[in-house]
Amino acid sequence: MEYKCIIFDCDGVLVDSEAISTTILVNMANSIGANIEMEGAVDFFAGKSLGSCLAFIESRINRKIPDGFEQTFRKRTFEAFRTDLQPIDGIHSLLEKITIPYCVASSGPVDKIRLNLTTTDLIRKFEGNIFSSYDIGSWKPEPDIFLHAAEQMGFEAGECVVIEDSLAGIIAARTGGFEVFGFANEKNRDIFANEGARVFSDMDTLGRYLLNNRH
Repeated sequence: MEYKCIIFDCDGVLVDSEAISTTILVNMANSIGANIEMEGAVDFFAGKSLGSCLAFIESRINRKIPDGFEQTFRKRTFEAFRTDLQPIDGIHSLLEKITIPYCVASSGPVDKIRLNLTTTDLIRKFEGNIFSSYDIGSWKPEPDIFLHAAEQMGFEAGECVVIEDSLAGIIAARTGGFEVFGFANEKNRDIFANEGARVFSDMDTLGRYLLNNRH
């Protein structure tokens, strides 16, 4: 059976935002005493809701985060995205070759997704097919955002493939009954594979998988 729809995660799959946002979050967290090591932080925070990230920071400092922390984080990341954000290498070329329907399903709020896609000149590719966990009140590793995206696109889970770069996202996709490709590095390749993802390390490889278009 051929795939009929592709569901892309946004951060780390379409846009190279994970390092930017994690650096800002860790620096802000450490300024209030969280003592989080930067090494490994991107993989740890990737794919998680901001609420769960803030709860982790609170567990590190044993108190509530200061008032305005989240708003300041949003402001700083938005400013950084506008000036520093780049598309993932090869994603523009890949999207030009895809002939079946595709969409983006992200844990981030819609305004963040739209900013990221606009800054990297990807918005025209996804206009009308942008789905956010904030719209449905459910975040990865729950599968609901992917199920919602598939339903809105008009397909069953088994007809879709999900492209992810985080463990939470891969678990969400597999729990929902989706095939999933995991954008992996040397540190998480085996972890992703053990969760049932077909791993890849560049968009050329992903393109060969998708354009072959077979389960």
